Amino acid sequence: MKAYTLRIELQEVEPLIWRRLLVDGDTTLGKLHHYVQAAMGWTDAHLHEFEIGGKTYATPHPEDDPEREILDERRVRLDRVVTVGDHFSYLYDFGDSWQHRVVVERVESLDGEQRGYAYVSAGERACPPEDVGGVAAYMDFMEQISQRPVDDEGRRLLRWAGEDFDPARFDRHAANAALLRMAWNRWG
Repeated sequence: MKAYTLRIELQEVEPLIWRRLLVDGDTTLGKLHHYVQAAMGWTDAHLHEFEIGGKTYATPHPEDDPEREILDERRVRLDRVVTVGDHFSYLYDFGDSWQHRVVVERVESLDGEQRGYAYVSAGERACPPEDVGGVAAYMDFMEQISQRPVDDEGRRLLRWAGEDFDPARFDRHAANAALLRMAWNRWG
């Protein structure tokens, strides 16, 4: 069994929002999607897809464009499509278009048969709130809550995002607790 160390970076947002995620190599791309959701702090409320080596992977849907080839992410293992040094993209929320760059930093042997292995070892900054509107809207949101947090608009935005929203805070323990709940419930 191999452990893959992935660095996941949310593109076009400054300062950089990133995570380091360790998963086992036989993880399907479908499971990886859920692991990325937990690591980043997204809520899996929108469609997504991976693009690896010029191929698109997602969960096929009857309404997909028949001219566009989409490979079933639930049937493709990570260790079959990437190796050390490779990078690929993960797009979450086709409306807001949150583009992530995923880099395979390391591949190592795991002791024993630790199937379903997923762990966040590091990261920085909170992910944007769901449905904020994409990169430009998120940057506007950030400006409003940082420069005018006590005016009506700033307070309204903070209530909408959650009173305790802190863009600088990444809660690694909460991300790992979500991954642990998945494992405990034998999810996937």
